[in-house]
Amino acid sequence: MTRRGYPSDVDDDTYLFLLPYLLLSPKDARQRKYPIRDIFNALLWVARTGAQWAYLPNDFPPAETVRQQAHRWFEAGCFENAAHDLRLLSRVERSRNGEPTAIIIDSRTLQSTPESGHRAGYDGAKKRQGTKVHLAVDTLGHLLAVLTTPANEQDRAQVKDLCLEVQEATGVNVEVAFVDQGYTGQQTALEATVAGVELVVIKRSDAAKGFILLPRRWVVERSFAWLSRFRRLGRDLERLPSTLVGFHFLAACVLLCNNLKPLFA
Repeated sequence: MTRRGYPSDVDDDTYLFLLPYLLLSPKDARQRKYPIRDIFNALLWVARTGAQWAYLPNDFPPAETVRQQAHRWFEAGCFENAAHDLRLLSRVERSRNGEPTAIIIDSRTLQSTPESGHRAGYDGAKKRQGTKVHLAVDTLGHLLAVLTTPANEQDRAQVKDLCLEVQEATGVNVEVAFVDQGYTGQQTALEATVAGVELVVIKRSDAAKGFILLPRRWVVERSFAWLSRFRRLGRDLERLPSTLVGFHFLAACVLLCNNLKPLFA
């Protein structure tokens, strides 16, 4: 690399681990004009800073080249596959079974922007126009599945699809999903059962006042906090929902790689 590095740049060991997931065509393909590593570092810079594609520094490959390659990676599920394998490594390192049997589900609403406004909805509870991001994580906070909907759609309506995605990612290994009171309802529990998952609602005591740390629930909230360190995920800046999902899995890969860096050396 001839340019001066950025804090978001990937290190050698992590890059060598992720490279097989990034090779949609041979590394020395004749049509390849820019090194994969430079394009990947440019994507990481965008994810970390939240900047527009057109504002990429000039020492990266052209913005349009980076954007097109990023969409190819997102559509091919490259970062989703990498996050799956990294999650297995992380769980085994902590003496856990490779696949989880319990998950936590929750959502947050991202403010819409002119790019995403055409698919935004109004969240009456948060008083915000935007997109809801529905997350499923294991009990260690590792990302398993992501869904996006307009913010006016109910959380409970996404339980079935989210559980089905989790079961596909884990080999139908999940038995229990912990959720908050927003997922209460016989129909919601029945839809989770269709996916082979028991829905356990963790309720806040009526007598409780102020902030209360609820069992299990805090894990997914921590995952949202981890992901929010990537400024590209601070708002819904994407025209396509698949791009928003892709950036979530990219962020999950970076976080897992940072935690597992001693294993790569």
